[in-house]
Amino acid sequence: MIDINFIEELSIKFSHLVNSSPAGDIQANFRALLEGAFTKLELVSREEFDIQAEVLRHTREKLNELEVKLERLESLEINGQ
Repeated sequence: MIDINFIEELSIKFSHLVNSSPAGDIQANFRALLEGAFTKLELVSREEFDIQAEVLRHTREKLNELEVKLERLESLEINGQ
């Protein structure tokens, strides 16, 4: 996802730079250019990254638990034969 606040901040700063310039379309074009570039980069927000990191952490914990259970079952099966 694109961080719209970041784009907005850049757009405002750029607007201040060209405020006295006769190029009125520059701000809109610059914003569109930035949005297109960020979309192509397939960036994600920090919030989305943190959520996915938490999902991954939980999945790793679950995998570790399942590995321990499997080892116990295999141990019982070997000892029971």
